[in-house]
Amino acid sequence: MFVAILVLIHGLLQYAGESWQVWSLYALAFIPARFTDAAFPLIAGSEAWSFLTYAFLHGDWMHLVFNCLWLLIFGTVVARYLGAARFLLLAIISAIFGAATTLALHWGEAIVMIGASGAVSGLMAAAVPIMYGSVAPLSPAALLIHRRALIFTAVWLVITLFSGATGFTGNSFMGAGAIAWEAHIGGFVAGLLAFYLLQKRGVHS
Repeated sequence: MFVAILVLIHGLLQYAGESWQVWSLYALAFIPARFTDAAFPLIAGSEAWSFLTYAFLHGDWMHLVFNCLWLLIFGTVVARYLGAARFLLLAIISAIFGAATTLALHWGEAIVMIGASGAVSGLMAAAVPIMYGSVAPLSPAALLIHRRALIFTAVWLVITLFSGATGFTGNSFMGAGAIAWEAHIGGFVAGLLAFYLLQKRGVHS
């Protein structure tokens, strides 16, 4: 369902044309400059809701396809374990913390951030203890000493930083044409913490 919504939104904006695409960035994208520059154009309230709404926009079809692919792979694992409501809550928390991390590291900058990568990174983090647990998800203590889980996380971090430096997997920052690696890391950390808060009590290995 989440993937269908992302595809529908992007498809409708592509069909609607450039004026609607520009308006969507103005109304829904996450822009740190909104918080420091009183003269920066904004819709009243957009500085609040854009912590989440940026995740529903994508720069192009490649950007969308990459996010949807990872969402299908890792989001499915999390949704099956947590259920639809807690899956959605975890994705929302991850997206918000991804934006908050970007805000902290790019305070006042006129960059335009879009894409579901923060939410996807959080779902990927939540999938790690599920995937590497034997009969139940790894506990936080077990996760910290689980060799394969740590290698997976390290590889993800290297890829994230590499793509952030090179723009290898598409746009997240529209102005710079770069990857918002800050949102990826913020979303990943938030998603892992949220998973342990939301998981079924007493169920871990």
